[in-house]
Amino acid sequence: MSAVLVVAEVIRPLRWRVLRPDQPFAEAVYPGDDAPDTFHVAVRSGGDVLACASFHREPAPDGREGWRLRGMASATPGRGYGSTALTFGLAEVQRRGGRLVWCNARLPAVPFYQRHGFTVTSAEFEIPPIGRHVVMERVLP
Repeated sequence: MSAVLVVAEVIRPLRWRVLRPDQPFAEAVYPGDDAPDTFHVAVRSGGDVLACASFHREPAPDGREGWRLRGMASATPGRGYGSTALTFGLAEVQRRGGRLVWCNARLPAVPFYQRHGFTVTSAEFEIPPIGRHVVMERVLP
């Protein structure tokens, strides 16, 4: 198992299956996916994508310069694949000079992000038809 940088097309099938299964596949294409400073992480074993995450430059909701994490998904939660993708992605943001990473986290994912040093920075809000979310962030050293 290893984490690598990939193009968006590699991770979209997993992103769709895990995060948007009741929506058309086109919903797995996110704004900014193909921006020059966007990068995508895949955790692979053989040819299989076990987890994925995407990062792109986008100011935090309060306007601070930051990197947004989107499309964090794991084929099999609880096996460390998501942690591997997130850790690799955070290191890549840091390598690119980033300090703040933020995301709109689904409520069930909040404990996962907290284990990785993220803190909740907003009240709960709804993203139809996906569900309840909070904004979370982590400041990198």
